Amino acid sequence: MCDFTASKSYKKLLKLAKKPIDLTKNGVLTPKRIEKMRGSSLGFQLFYGTERVTDEVIHTLIELAKETDALEKMRDMQSGEVINKIEGFKSENRSVLHTAMRDFFEDKNPSKKAIQVSEKAYQELKKLKEFLEEIDKQDRYTDIIQVGIGGSDLGPRALYLALQTFSIKGRKAHFISNVDPDDTCKVLEGLDLSKCLVVVVSKSGSTLETLTNEEFVKKHFVQKGLDPKEHFIAVTGEKSPTDNPEKYLASFHIWDFVGGRYSATSMVGAVTLAFTLGIGNFKQVLLGASKMDKMALSHKLHENLPLLSALLGIWNRNFLHLPTVAIIPYSQALVRFTAHLQQCDMESNGKRIDKEGNFVDFETGPIIWGEPGTNGQHSFYQLIHQGTTVVPLEFIGFKNSQCKEDILIENTTSQEKLLANLFAQSIALAKGEKSKNPNKDFPGNRPNRILFASELNPETMGALLSYYENKVAFQGFIWGINSFDQEGVQLGKVLAKKIIQLFEDKRTGESKGKFPLAEMYLKHLEDF
Repeated sequence: MCDFTASKSYKKLLKLAKKPIDLTKNGVLTPKRIEKMRGSSLGFQLFYGTERVTDEVIHTLIELAKETDALEKMRDMQSGEVINKIEGFKSENRSVLHTAMRDFFEDKNPSKKAIQVSEKAYQELKKLKEFLEEIDKQDRYTDIIQVGIGGSDLGPRALYLALQTFSIKGRKAHFISNVDPDDTCKVLEGLDLSKCLVVVVSKSGSTLETLTNEEFVKKHFVQKGLDPKEHFIAVTGEKSPTDNPEKYLASFHIWDFVGGRYSATSMVGAVTLAFTLGIGNFKQVLLGASKMDKMALSHKLHENLPLLSALLGIWNRNFLHLPTVAIIPYSQALVRFTAHLQQCDMESNGKRIDKEGNFVDFETGPIIWGEPGTNGQHSFYQLIHQGTTVVPLEFIGFKNSQCKEDILIENTTSQEKLLANLFAQSIALAKGEKSKNPNKDFPGNRPNRILFASELNPETMGALLSYYENKVAFQGFIWGINSFDQEGVQLGKVLAKKIIQLFEDKRTGESKGKFPLAEMYLKHLEDF
């Protein structure tokens, strides 16, 4: 294995980045370039002619992937090698097998460990199917409330909203994540709790926000004269505090080798998604994800879309030194997908040490943000087009709408207008427009790419999820960092518990905790 900055290709890319291609020059951004710079697999096409790359840059990026063993590391991940670790330091020291949660549709991965994990996942899915069949017979439950935070909320919520069009008639999902009591109150407002299931998701069974919200929700059920055990389901680790059949209608298991931000295709997402979409549609999500996982092992760059996208991102981040990425889906159904990807990317690759515990001397994960188009065009695109900070964009688009209902106005449909805006923004950002009026001058050379498919359905949603998960993993492999732990979230949690103790001390009149800095804040609460 070659260190990122020690590789020959890294040094060559540094030279190439001194004079990146000028997309605004006449004869550069042509139909031929758009046609040529295109990856394709599984019904997706990735158009990257509007990135500031040449054939030489792409060739050198491929060499970078080879020198850093990116594909070998992806194979290690999917076969269950212990890759979640920091050599020589205390760490989680685990396999990373979220891909095995959906690896039971095609030929099994040759790794015995991955097969065993896939079998576990399959058995949980079978158990869920049987549970839902019993629920259907009762014809009692219409709504499901998912209580969880972080990966136990963002991924399942994003997928539910993306695929709500495919929901079983009369079935709805609701999500409670924030420990802010207003979140719980607003979600429960107007719901007939007698017709609600509640799925409580916590791998450890000890997540503070989730356990607090669970008790808050239970209080509402009890006040309505309802027995929580007839409504509450646990998704948790085996033998965790919440793995308790005396308290829950059913329990489903998740495992340490599936990180929260990679858990949407495990039982973390399965219960809510299968209840609302049906088990068949959920299996299509798994199928799409599994197919894209296999593509992430391909040596053919123009069909390995996750690797191609990862390399383009590394070019922008490490060689053009662009600190953020805006992910803009031209699909209202993906309204919360960028929020999920924000966690997936920033919690994975927001690291400043390598896998040997050394501080890195290069940039790692970018800041991820975004909103659906065309809304963003009337919000933050001013800065993207003419601001002083260059923001790379990743567009997501679909030829067809989900609902199949549209209207012809001035001889074009709404979907055609949506796509016209998508393609126009991509071209305008790259090409720009010169003007003698400086206020109307568009500098161009704003790198962007378009991931495009026919339509957003359960299978393409699964593939899209896997595409981004594997893109993030590839970047971590190339940088030589650990994309699968999240120590950065721990310090705030520890300090919060100390401050919670101060609130408790104040209520009980005892003094068990001391935290002078926080005590000053609490003192000033009395000013309000």
